[in-house]
Amino acid sequence: MRRCASRKRSWPRVSRSSTGRSTSPTRPFRPDASVTALPSIAQPRGASLGLARETRSARRVVGFVVVLLAVLVVWELAKWLGGDPWRIHGTVLGLRIDYEHLPPTHWRIADDLSLPHVWDVARAFVDPAQRNGPPLGLVLAGQALFTFREAVIGFVFGGLLGLGLAVWFVHSRLAERALVPYVVASQTVPILAISPIIVSATKAGWLSVAIVTAYLTFFPVTIGALRGLRAADQRAFELFRSYAASNRQILWLLRLPSSLPYLFAALRIAAAASVIGAIIGEIPAGIPDGLASAIINYNQYYVTAPERLWATIILCSVVGLVFVGLVKVAEGRLLRGRYRTLDLA
Repeated sequence: MRRCASRKRSWPRVSRSSTGRSTSPTRPFRPDASVTALPSIAQPRGASLGLARETRSARRVVGFVVVLLAVLVVWELAKWLGGDPWRIHGTVLGLRIDYEHLPPTHWRIADDLSLPHVWDVARAFVDPAQRNGPPLGLVLAGQALFTFREAVIGFVFGGLLGLGLAVWFVHSRLAERALVPYVVASQTVPILAISPIIVSATKAGWLSVAIVTAYLTFFPVTIGALRGLRAADQRAFELFRSYAASNRQILWLLRLPSSLPYLFAALRIAAAASVIGAIIGEIPAGIPDGLASAIINYNQYYVTAPERLWATIILCSVVGLVFVGLVKVAEGRLLRGRYRTLDLA
C-alpha cells in the first residue's frame, strides 16, 4: 500500500515588529497615532470636502432667502385677495403714485388687525417707540441683547447639566434606568407653570430667568449627548480595552470625539429653546429690559398698533436664528470637516 505523504503547512510567523506593540492588558495605556486613528472618526479628505461644504452652505442661504420671499409673497397675496381695502399714495422718483385696491373677498384672518401689511411692519421698526423717542427697532435691539444674554447663560448651564447627566448615564446603567424617566417627565410640565415657582424660590432677577432657560434646554443635550457617547464603533472600544485604557481615557479619547456631531445637533435645538425659555422666564420675573416686556406692552395696544407686536415677534425669531447660527459656526470651526454633521436642527 502506498503511503500518502502529508503536506506540511507553513503559517507566516508574526513577529513583534509586524504587530507594532504588545496587546497585554497589564501594559499601561499610552495613546499614540496608531490608537487615535479610530475607525469611527472620519479623516479629512482635502479641499474637495471644503468646497462641498461651501456649496452646501450657499444652497442653504439661497433656500432660506427663497422661502422668505415666498412667505412675503403669500402674505401680501392673502391681503390682496381677502384683506381690508388699502391705498398707496406718494411720490417715487418724481412720479406721483395714487392707487386704491378693493379686495374681491374678505377673510377675517387677512384683515389689518390680524395680518398687517409687510411694509407696515417694516415701517414700525423705524417709527419712534414713543413720542420724540428713539426708533422702535433700536429699542427692540437693546431688549433683544438683554434677552440674548439670559439665553446664553441658561444655554451654558443647561448644556453642562445635560452633558454631565449623559456622561453619568453612560457609565452607570442603574442611574440611567432610575433617572431617565424623570428627565423625560420634567419636560412634560408646562414651562409657564414652573417658571413662577423657580422665580419665586430663587428671587435672583435675570439669574432666575437663566435657570428657567437651563431647565428647558438641558433635555435635548442630555438625549443627544447620551446617544453620541455610545455612537463610537465597537471595534474602537475593543481596541481601547485591549490596551487597558481606563474609563476616563475612553471618555476623552473615544466617546467625546465620536459624540460631537450628535452633541452639536442637540446644541442647535437647545439654542432655539433657550430663547423661548428666556422670554417665558422674564414674564413672572417682571424684568422690564427684555423682549417679554415688549411683547406684553404691545399686546395691550394691539388693536391700535398691531404692526409693533409683529415687529417684536419677528425680532424674537431673528434672535433665535442668530443663536442657532452661532452654534453652527462653532460646530464648523471645531470639527473642520473631520466629522459628518447631523442636520437635526
